[in-house]
Parts: sequence; C-alpha cells; structure tokens
Amino acid sequence: MIKKMFLAVLALGMLATSCSDDDDNNSSTTDLILNLDGLEALGDDFVYEGWIIVDGSPVSTGTFSSINFPQSFEVDAAQLASATRFVLTIEPSVDPDPAPAATKILVGDFAGNTASVNSNGIVADFSAASGKYILATPTDMDDTNEESGVWFLDNSSGSAVAGLDLPTLSDGWKYEGWAVIDGTPVSTGTFLSGSGADDNAATSVFKGDANNGPAYPGEDFLQNAPAGLTFPTDLKGMTIVISVEPSPDNSPAPFTLKPLAHMVPTNASNHTTINMGTGPVASISGSVIR
Repeated sequence: MIKKMFLAVLALGMLATSCSDDDDNNSSTTDLILNLDGLEALGDDFVYEGWIIVDGSPVSTGTFSSINFPQSFEVDAAQLASATRFVLTIEPSVDPDPAPAATKILVGDFAGNTASVNSNGIVADFSAASGKYILATPTDMDDTNEESGVWFLDNSSGSAVAGLDLPTLSDGWKYEGWAVIDGTPVSTGTFLSGSGADDNAATSVFKGDANNGPAYPGEDFLQNAPAGLTFPTDLKGMTIVISVEPSPDNSPAPFTLKPLAHMVPTNASNHTTINMGTGPVASISGSVIR
C-alpha cells in the first residue's frame, strides 16, 4: 500500500511539473493584433512584414499577404511588452535579408497597449500636395492630336515650370503618373521629383518619334496602345492620377496611395494649365494592439 501511495504521489508531482512547464511555455508568447485600413494586395513577389522596435532594434512579428483584418500574430511576450514602436514594411517574398526593407509604409509608437499607425509618418505627408497639368503631345510633329498627351507642368506664366508640388518621399518609394483611359489605368512613368523628366522619358513605347518631351513628368499616348485601347486617344473626360508606388514594384496597377487626381474637363483647352484636386487616398492608417 505504501508503495502504491508513493507512486501515485510521484505521478501527481510529475503531472504538476508538466502543467507548470506548459504554462510557462504558453506565457512566453502573446498575441499582437493588427487592424489596418487601406492596404491593397501586393504582387506575387512581395509581402507585408510587421516589426516591433525593442531596445532600438527591429524584431519581426511575421509576414502576411492577406489584407483582411483584424489579423493576429504570436509574438514573444517579453519583447512585445518592451516594444516602443511598430513598423510595417513591404518585403520580397523570398528575402535573404533579415533586416527591414527600406519600403516602410506604416509606423506608430505604443501608448499603453495600442499603437496608432499612419503612413504620414513614414512615407510622406501629402496634406499640402498640389498639381497642375496641360494636354499636349510634344513628342511628335502632328498638331491634330494634342488632347492625347498629359504633362505635369504649369505654363500659365508663359514659360513652363514644374506643375507638381509634392513632398520628398522616404527611401523605397516613387511617384507614378496615370491616365485612366476608358477605365484602364495607363502609366505616364515613375519619378522622384516633379521638376525633372520621369524615368521613362527616353524609352516610353507610347510617345511619338520626334522628341522625348519637356523635362517634366508626363506622357504622349500616340502608339503601341495596351490591349483594348486605341492611340492616339482623347484624354478629355478621363481621370489623371498621381500615385505613390513601392520601389521596386511588380504590380502593373496603381498602388493604394493616390494623393492627387482630377477628371479632365470635357471642354478643356489644349496647352492650357489645369489644376488637379485631392486624390482618393492620401494616407493609410490603423491600430496595433498588444
């Protein structure tokens, strides 16, 4: 009988120890909950990745591609309790670099158990952004198709000056112009500054064969139209957009950040400055709960 009681007590002790170990293991991690507004799906080659800043160093909270929220991630409890900031980046799907990429889209400091995150603090603040453009096709010698080109410049003074007043972007981002033609967004090219030509000024497949155009972002839609469209076209009644794109960017569609947009008036005059308006999405925000 004594032997049986001893064995029973030993078994109970082992069970208690096992439960204690399990409790310790469970208490070493806790959930981080993301509830973000305005994110769009990335191309197949990229994912979003969350980071907490602990003692000045980034610690990954995991990657995701789904944009349905809220989402929960299991994170080391001690590190999460010590975190001062949350950052969201865009990373390659196959990423040999363990550090955060330059393309940071959301950031916010923890206040208690919540961090309010916003793109204004890490991409740029577009609250004062403005834009102007003209309709013209300076890359060919034909003056009958001037409504088929858009250039982000202001010629109201008689001389051309930059038409875009945009903040400097953080590393990992570029601006891109678009003309939404019969529902299809067609790029005018990417650029970092509105006071110079865009990146495809000399290589655009859409422009004419006579010139590269003025030293400002823009595009002539004169040849090699995408499937379903015909060039030259008429941009009157179409929408002109400035978006902010991850760089590099493997998606052919405009990214969610669109600080400037404008529908070209149907009675717009060619070669005449037109003012842009505020775009549909100037910032992305959300909350992070620990």
